[in-house]
Amino acid sequence: MTVLRDDDLTAAFDHAAPAYDRLVALNPGYHAHLRRSARRLRLPGRGAGLRLLDLGCGTGASTAALLEAAPLADITAVDASAGMLDRAAAKRWPTGVRFIHAPAEELRRAGVHGPFDAVLAAYLFRNVTDPDLLLAAVRDLLAPGGRLAVHEYVLGGRPADRLVWRAVCRGIVQPAGALCGDRGLYRHLYRSVVDFDTAPAFAARVRRAGLTRVRVLPMPGWQAGIVHTVTAARSGEEPA
Repeated sequence: MTVLRDDDLTAAFDHAAPAYDRLVALNPGYHAHLRRSARRLRLPGRGAGLRLLDLGCGTGASTAALLEAAPLADITAVDASAGMLDRAAAKRWPTGVRFIHAPAEELRRAGVHGPFDAVLAAYLFRNVTDPDLLLAAVRDLLAPGGRLAVHEYVLGGRPADRLVWRAVCRGIVQPAGALCGDRGLYRHLYRSVVDFDTAPAFAARVRRAGLTRVRVLPMPGWQAGIVHTVTAARSGEEPA
């Protein structure tokens, strides 16, 4: 199976949206790891006065993680899937959080403009057609010194990492997706990860986009070598 792209992928997420939160709840580290990536942005002052972008917010799990790290910030959360976004927007949020329906590549057309003090992008870059173009757009949306955290399934590069990912997908993820009546999206999940960059290769891609202070930070537990946070910044004076 080839990976899904563009309208086909959006349609798959729309279809999966009603069961998505129940499926990710089967992963005991899912929400904790998103919160860890949000904390790795090292946002000062509980986010007071900051503008943050949650790019590819899905049903709002990454938005909640960002809100916990910076409860006083203004957060714009964007997703291409109307079904996922409806699930997110139906939850209770403070007034500083707003949701916008748009593909990540079409933010300006949707009225999303920088500068942002930080961007969190979870499970996004391996799903877009041109990750380099999107990284360049994210760089341009960041304020000087603004920070990026990419939370992603990017394998560490060891053969064991690929074997663990294959075993988890075939033994847990894909059967769970089938029980919920959605095989295609979770087959895509497996393929999109093995076909995408390793963590070091993605870090190099981020550097080529002109971002600085790039770091690759692993997750604990069984997802070590499977899920990483790649952090970076736009060059310039750090936000106060």
